[in-house]
Amino acid sequence: MKVVVLGGGIIGLSSAYYLRESGHDVTLIDKTDISTNCSYGNAGYVCPSHFIPLATPGIVKQGLKWMWDSRSPFYVQPRFDLSLIDWGLKFMKAATAEKVAQAAIPLRDIAILSKKYYEEWTQLPQFNFAYEQKGLLEIFQTDIGAAHAEHTVHKAHELGLSDTVLLSYDQLQALEPQTKLNAKGAIHFKCDAHLYPNKLMQQMISHLKQAGVVFKTNEEVIGFENLHGNITKVKTDQSIYDADTVVIATGSWSRELAAKMQVKIPLVAGRGYSVTLENSKYTINHPSVLIEGRAALTPMDGNKIRFGGTMEITSTNTPPRIERVEGLLAAVKRFYPEFDVPIPSFDNIWYGFRPCSADGLPYIGRTNRWKNVVMATGHSMLGLSLGAGTGKLVNEIVNEESLSMDLTPFDPNRFS
Repeated sequence: MKVVVLGGGIIGLSSAYYLRESGHDVTLIDKTDISTNCSYGNAGYVCPSHFIPLATPGIVKQGLKWMWDSRSPFYVQPRFDLSLIDWGLKFMKAATAEKVAQAAIPLRDIAILSKKYYEEWTQLPQFNFAYEQKGLLEIFQTDIGAAHAEHTVHKAHELGLSDTVLLSYDQLQALEPQTKLNAKGAIHFKCDAHLYPNKLMQQMISHLKQAGVVFKTNEEVIGFENLHGNITKVKTDQSIYDADTVVIATGSWSRELAAKMQVKIPLVAGRGYSVTLENSKYTINHPSVLIEGRAALTPMDGNKIRFGGTMEITSTNTPPRIERVEGLLAAVKRFYPEFDVPIPSFDNIWYGFRPCSADGLPYIGRTNRWKNVVMATGHSMLGLSLGAGTGKLVNEIVNEESLSMDLTPFDPNRFS
């Protein structure tokens, strides 16, 4: 079968990996050279702990407060955009306690599935992407943060993540003896792991090329041809490709691409930023999320620390904002007071766009419009974490095999 995978991030690469293993002829198309996309600059988390979706009670009210502060952790750029308005209305409808509770189980299940396949990859000779399981710390500074942490630990135990523990300040500080922490305590999700995304992406691309996957980079998809309810050809600005199956894994550009085939999915781009210190003079032992600061830190590949975060709902054409990075590093300083990280020049700052669905759950599955089109997008901040598992599920869908988990919550037609 000729499978055309659109998108060269971790979702597209993972899908191509399993599809090629199944014996399909796979062509992967991306409008960039796939050397700097969102799968490179993220925090590297493989995190069953992230069972709470982006759309949560209170986030809408908080987002409105932050709308006029371009340094805020969650920033929606004010603009008139019908697709943004549509997304926002659906997002507000999804941001309820009941829907958050419903989302927890499928998010847990796909994260555990994905972690399983990442661990399988670490046993293969072609992969060495600095995978470690030290867990993840969610650090809080306030009484509100402490109350939220207690609730989250209780929920984690209900979901079977029994190795989740609540740490006092002294217990937290004992885990990070090399640097002083300004905090009340933390959650330690011992189930979580992390890796170095840059190595993972480079090794995946190298392996797929050796395995016979055809890469067509710097080609933009401009249209499709169809026959009898199937997409039969993918048209780019340079060529036309025959297709028995098409996989849409184009991240933050998926809404526009889906529209070219008369498929509507509510999705917006959420830009994040990161700064990576090489041979850092600072030392941390564990990845951490700063609850009130909405920032993330990850020790990577032996000699690096990556600082990442912020969610900037904006168009993909909006220039990056240095104040986003200023806000990020200021949050780090509040929790790690000994960390004096200067604002780097723009050429040392990574930024990329995460595909945010309207309810915080990815879109994985076949479209109603076309029998041979599989969606694999909308993973928001969890693209890397859910990458391997999503690729495996895409392969099962294409091969019409028994699925590793129930994909009903991720149905790409759920807002139709």
